[in-house]
Amino acid sequence: MSLDNITKDSIDSLTPPLSEGDGGRLTGYLNMELLRFSTAGSVDDGKSTLIGRLLYDSKSIFEDQLEAVKEASKRSGTEEVNLALLTDGLRAEREQGITIDVAYRYFATPKRKFIIADTPGHIQYTRNMVTGASTADLAIILIDARHGILEQTIRHSYIASLLQIPNVVVCINKMDLVNFSEQVYNDILEGYKKITNAVKLRNIRFVPISARDGDNVVDRSVNTPWYTGQTLLEILETTPVAHKINSDAARFPVQYVIRPYQDQYHDYRGYGGRLAGGTLSVGDPVIVLPSGVKSVVKSINDFDKELDFAYAPQSVTVHLNSQVDVSRGDMIVKDDAKQPQVGQSIALMVCWLNEKPLNLNNKYIIRHATSETKGIVKEVNFKVNINTLENNFADKTIHANDIAMVTIRTAKPLVFDSYSQNRITGSLVFIDENTFETVGAGMIVDELENVREGSGI
Repeated sequence: MSLDNITKDSIDSLTPPLSEGDGGRLTGYLNMELLRFSTAGSVDDGKSTLIGRLLYDSKSIFEDQLEAVKEASKRSGTEEVNLALLTDGLRAEREQGITIDVAYRYFATPKRKFIIADTPGHIQYTRNMVTGASTADLAIILIDARHGILEQTIRHSYIASLLQIPNVVVCINKMDLVNFSEQVYNDILEGYKKITNAVKLRNIRFVPISARDGDNVVDRSVNTPWYTGQTLLEILETTPVAHKINSDAARFPVQYVIRPYQDQYHDYRGYGGRLAGGTLSVGDPVIVLPSGVKSVVKSINDFDKELDFAYAPQSVTVHLNSQVDVSRGDMIVKDDAKQPQVGQSIALMVCWLNEKPLNLNNKYIIRHATSETKGIVKEVNFKVNINTLENNFADKTIHANDIAMVTIRTAKPLVFDSYSQNRITGSLVFIDENTFETVGAGMIVDELENVREGSGI
C-alpha cells in the first residue's frame, strides 16, 4: 500500500455512515463497541511496528502524523518509513529504538473502536506491562520467529494469566525473515503449549505475521497459504468484549456522600459511586459493609433522572430508605448469598513496581476501590521464578518487577472479593507513605490458592 493513499477522506470513511433518526455519524460512532487490548513481548519483537501497521493499514493515521514519522525516519537514517515511531512518543524511545513507557493509542474501524496499550519489552520495564494490561480485554503477545520463546514471553504470559485477561493472541512475528516457514510456526506453537500447561490462559489464538510488511495483520497474506485462520484485525473485530471478570454479585463502593444543602432536598442523603459488579434495583434489600447495617434501596439517580435499576459500570447515586451511617470507602451490596469477604488479613499476589524493595512490617498506604487505610506486609509466602514459573519459598526479597505471594494486615477491615471474581474489588495498590509513589499492585486470591505450589514448565 502506498503511503500517499492515506487521506483525510479515507479516514472519514471509517466512521459509521449517517442514518436518519440516530443523531448522525457522531452518535453511531460513540455507540460503537470498544475493545481494549495490550501488546507485550521481548525487546525488538516488533510491538510498536505492529501497532503502527494496524494504524496505517486501517487508515487511522492523519497526514500530519504520517509526515512527522517520515521526517523522524529520515533523521534516524532509515530508508523506509518506520511505523514504530507512531507509538514511541518519548524522545528516549525514538533515540534508542525501544519502548520505555506505556503508549496508549486509539483507532477505529467500521465495526469497532479500539484502545491499545503498547507496553515495553525490557525486563526493567515489566512493571509498565502490568499497568498497561490491567484493564485489557485482550492481550497480544509477540514472538520473534527467529528466536522463538524467550524469558519475556514466559513473563508476559504469566502476567496475562495473573491479570486474568480473557483473550490472548500469540502473534509469531517476522515470518518474512524465516521465509514464512510453516515448520518454524508449528515448532513455536508446540513450545508455547508448555507455557499454557503451567499458567491459566484462556481463549488463545495464534497468527503468523510480518508487522513490517503487513502479512496477516489487516490483510490476508499470500505468503502463508498454509494458514487458514483469521487475520489479526479480524480477530480484534470479532472477539467478544463482555466477560465475567466483574461478577454478577452487586458491588457498590461508596465514593461520596451527597447532601445538597437546599430546601427542596432538606432531608436528602445519597451515596454516589460506580457499580463495580452486578445490578442494583429500587426495592432491593442491601447491606452496608463493613458495618453490616441493613437497609433497602429507596431510589437510584443518574444526575436528574430517576432509574428503576443500575448495572455495572454505571455511575449513579443510591438513596436508602433509612438514615444509616455510610461513608466513603464503605460498600453497599445486596442482602443475598453472594457476599464479599470482610477482613484485615488478606492474601494476594503482588507485582512490585518500585526500585525500593518491599520491606516486611513497613507501613504502606493501601488503596482498595474507594477505601484507603494503612497496612503492613506480614509475610512473603513465596516469590515466583519467572524463568521456570516455580514458586521459590526460600527467597523472600522482593525487588522491582518481582512477583510474589504476600499476606498483608490492614488497620481497618476491607470489603473484598478475590480477583478471579471481581477485578475492582479484588485488586489494590501499595503507596509509599513518604513519597506517595505507587510501589506495588496486588491481586487478592482465595485462601485455597495461598499455598498453591508452582508446577513450573
